[in-house]
Amino acid sequence: MFPSTPDQFVAAQKSSVGYWFTLTNIAVEGLQRLTELNLQTARTTLADSQENVRALFAGKDLRDVFAVQGNLAQPAAEQAIAYARNVYEIASNTQAELTKAVEARYEQHSRNMQSFVDTFVKNAPAGSEAITALLQSSVAAASSTYQSIQSAAKQTAEAAGARFVTTAVAASGAAQQAGARAPRQ
Repeated sequence: MFPSTPDQFVAAQKSSVGYWFTLTNIAVEGLQRLTELNLQTARTTLADSQENVRALFAGKDLRDVFAVQGNLAQPAAEQAIAYARNVYEIASNTQAELTKAVEARYEQHSRNMQSFVDTFVKNAPAGSEAITALLQSSVAAASSTYQSIQSAAKQTAEAAGARFVTTAVAASGAAQQAGARAPRQ
């Protein structure tokens, strides 16, 4: 846990730098996926807008123009919902990858700390029982706290995901109803 030789110190530093690069790569990959989604959405929106303008100009009278306008609401709402789902999926996947990397690092640190405590307790001089007991209980308390925080974070993420799905379903239903009610003169 606490490097005592220059080689151990260098190894610990390399491990830390590697860990931060891992986290950075995960974040950049998530950003790349989001950027690709945004570019694809921009392309699709531009193509759809061009097609909609052509359809509006192809109308022979005001009824045709209103009919085209009435048909635009539902596809636009569905596209917005699909975009939000994709953003949520990218964010969720990136968060899951980051969580996995952080948990793996925590587990390694926990094992290192427990090894340190075990070595310390084994080599502690007589009369240091109070210090060793305090050290052991501190490690146990830190582990328990981490587990509680991790559990709360997972519950929060699951609740947010459930709310997103519920909202997306409701929005999709509302978009379908709006499309059905659009004036078709």
